[in-house]
Amino acid sequence: MRHSRFSPDFLARLFFQLALICTLAGMGPAVAADGPEKIATTQSEAIDDGADLTLLNRHVVRFRGNLLGATPQQRAARGERNLAELLQRGDDTITVRPTDLGNIVLIGGQMAFVLSPDDTDKLAGQTLAALTDTTLARLRIVIAESRESRDSEALLKGLGFALAETGVALALAFGLARLRGWAGARLVVEVDRRAASLKLAGTELIRRERILSALGWLVNAVYWLLLALLANTWLGLVLARFPYTRAWGEQLNGYLLGVAAHIGGGILGALPDLLIVGLTFLIARSVVGLLKPLFDHVATGEAGTAWLDRDTVEPTRKIANILIWIFALVMAYPYLPGAQTEAFKGMSVLIGLMVSLGASSIVGQGASGLILMYSRTLRSGEYVRIGDHEGTIVSINLFTTRLRTGRGAEITLPNALIVGSATRNYSRTSSGRGFMIDTTVTIGYDTPWRQVEAMLVEAALRTSGVLPDPAPRVFQTALSDFYPEYCLVAQATPAGANPRADILSRLHANIQDVFNEYGVQIMSPHYIDDPANEKVVPPSHWFTPPAKAPRP
Repeated sequence: MRHSRFSPDFLARLFFQLALICTLAGMGPAVAADGPEKIATTQSEAIDDGADLTLLNRHVVRFRGNLLGATPQQRAARGERNLAELLQRGDDTITVRPTDLGNIVLIGGQMAFVLSPDDTDKLAGQTLAALTDTTLARLRIVIAESRESRDSEALLKGLGFALAETGVALALAFGLARLRGWAGARLVVEVDRRAASLKLAGTELIRRERILSALGWLVNAVYWLLLALLANTWLGLVLARFPYTRAWGEQLNGYLLGVAAHIGGGILGALPDLLIVGLTFLIARSVVGLLKPLFDHVATGEAGTAWLDRDTVEPTRKIANILIWIFALVMAYPYLPGAQTEAFKGMSVLIGLMVSLGASSIVGQGASGLILMYSRTLRSGEYVRIGDHEGTIVSINLFTTRLRTGRGAEITLPNALIVGSATRNYSRTSSGRGFMIDTTVTIGYDTPWRQVEAMLVEAALRTSGVLPDPAPRVFQTALSDFYPEYCLVAQATPAGANPRADILSRLHANIQDVFNEYGVQIMSPHYIDDPANEKVVPPSHWFTPPAKAPRP
C-alpha cells in the first residue's frame, strides 16, 4: 500500500485486496480474477439513489455509484465502521491515493473509503477532484470533533458554557415575562386615558373591552414569538458546545438564519418590483388628479358636451376612476410579490369563478343604471310614474333609483325594473320649471260641455301652485254611455319633495267647490236613473261641522 509507483502488478494486487476486503465485509460478491472485463461489468451496473456517510451526526460524503459490486448503502456502512475504528487508534493523518477506480482516502495509512467518479454530482458538473477536496474538508472537521469528544477537559468546558448560557436564557425569559406584564398594564392606562377620544357625541365608537382584548392578544403574540426565538437560540448554542450534537446545533442556528436570510432576501429582491408597483399606482393617481378639474368644471354647469353634462358627469367620473385603477392593477399584477406562485394563481382563478357565478345580476343592474344615466331617461328632481309607483326622483345610483312619494314614503326601485317598465315623466312635458298635472271627471250629457270646461279651468286657476301660463286646458277624452269624460291638464311649480300630491289634492277640492257653486253634479260613480234631487252641496253647507271656514 506504500508503493510510490503504480505498476500493473501492483494494481492487480490492489484490486485483489479490495475484492477480498469487500467479500469479507459482506459488501458484495468477490470479484473473480477475470481481469478488467469483470470490473468493467460491475462498474456499469445500475446506480441506486445513493447513501450518506455520516459520523458524529455530521455528513462527510454521499456515495452515488456502485463499486466492485458494493451498493452505495453498503459502502456507506463500511466507511462508517472504518472511520470509527481508525479514529480510535489515535493516528488521524489524512492522505489520498489516486487509482484507476478512484481516490482512496486513508487515515493513518489505512484505507477508510474510496471515492469513485460515479459519486460525483454530474448534474452540477462536479469533478472527482472537487468532490475529494470537499470530503477532506468535512473529514477534518469530523476528526477534530472526534478528538474533542475524547478530551474530558474540553467536555467540562463545554458543559460550563452550556450552563452559563442556560442561566442567561432563563434570565432573559424572566425579563420577557416582566416586560409583558408591564406592557399590558401600560396599555390599559393608555386606553383609559384616551377613552374620551374614542367617543362621538357621547357614544362609544369602539368598546374598551374589545380594544383591551385586541391589545392583549398582540402583546401575547409578540411575547411568545420572542420566547420561541430565545429558546431556539439557546438550544442551538447548547447543542453546539458538544461534539456529538454540534452538527444539530449548527443546523438549528443555520435554519433560523436561513429563514431570516430567505425572508430578508425575498424582501430585498421584491423591492425593485414593489418600486414599479408604486410608480404604476402613482401614475394612476396622477391621471385621476388631472381629470378631476375637468369633471368639477362640468359638474358646476360651466361647460359640457353632447355626452357629458351635469347629469352624467358623476357616473362618468366614477367609471373613469375605476377603469384607471383597474388598468393600473393589471399592469402592476406581474410585479406583485408572489404573483407567479401557484397559490396566487389559484386564488385568482377562484376569485374569477366567484365573480363569474355571482355577479351576473349585479352586472345587469349596473348596466341598467348606466343606460338610465346616459340615455337621460330620468333626472333627479323630476316627477315620474314608474309602473304603479309615482313620485319625485331623489337619486339615481348605479344599481337603484329612489323615489319619494307625496304620501311621505320613499321607494327604492331596481334599475333593471325601470328599464323594463313604461315610465311616465310629468316634468319633461312642461315648459320651464315644474311638472304637468292631470285629472279626469265625468259629467252628464245634460250639462253643456263649454260650462264644464270653464268650471275646470276656474278650479285650476283657484289652486295655488298651478301656473296661469301656460293656461290650463281641458280635453274630452271619451263619450261614455252615461257621461263624457273631461281631462284637465295644467302645469304646476315644484314646492318640495312631494308637491304633486299636495297640488292634486287642492285641485280636486277646488273642482268640487266650483261644481257645487254652479249646481253641476259630478256623475262618478255610475248611476242608473236620475235622482229626484240633484246631488250637489250648496255653499251654505260647505263648512258643516267639524269643517271650519278659512280665515279671511
